[in-house]
Amino acid sequence: MRALLFFIIIVLQSAVAAAQEHVSFPTSDGWLIYAHRYGEGKRGVVLVHGGRFTKESWAKQAQTLTNAGFEVLAIDMRGYGESTNGPAALRSDFGSPLDVLAAVRYLQKAGATNVSVIGGSMGGDAAGEASAQAGPGEMDRVIFIGSEGGDRPEQMKGRKLFITSRNDLGPGNRLRLPTIRAHYERAPESKELIVLEGSAHAQFIFATDQGERLMREILRFLCAP
Repeated sequence: MRALLFFIIIVLQSAVAAAQEHVSFPTSDGWLIYAHRYGEGKRGVVLVHGGRFTKESWAKQAQTLTNAGFEVLAIDMRGYGESTNGPAALRSDFGSPLDVLAAVRYLQKAGATNVSVIGGSMGGDAAGEASAQAGPGEMDRVIFIGSEGGDRPEQMKGRKLFITSRNDLGPGNRLRLPTIRAHYERAPESKELIVLEGSAHAQFIFATDQGERLMREILRFLCAP
């Protein structure tokens, strides 16, 4: 029995490894962004990590999205993980929307007919700014997990889902929800706001009892016609 279980684990690990491709691509301002690419398909999703994470943090969610028929690209934003090659003057401790746009355009060049973005915390801010800078139709949908989505919600394009924990505390022990709600109100249609119970921040929600619901809401939003 143990031998059979060990064999199954090895097979599953090999399947995951085979589904994951290590890639890199340039940004418009000279950085080199590294990413893990999962699956294939005409619908693409870019995963953008928060400040305490890297591209590896999305592995479980990437597999779920791949199983749902999406091609997935989980990136290391500049200054994080492997993405350390670029002009020093253009390094940011918060990544850059140009990293997100480069990832979106990488998937488009690979054949994706529409691309959505999921950003957690800092990654959500970069995704929102990227949406404001993107051309019409470049970003189909954007999901902000524990993030207000940057400083220009009025200029965001595409469908938008804001999802956060009710008691998530930010700097100064202030609730993040009021700011997220204010940015949601300022964003143009189409948009949704979902408030989950608990206090976990952004990607940390996946490890709580709200994690399954968070993933269900993500899939529902991405798969809706």
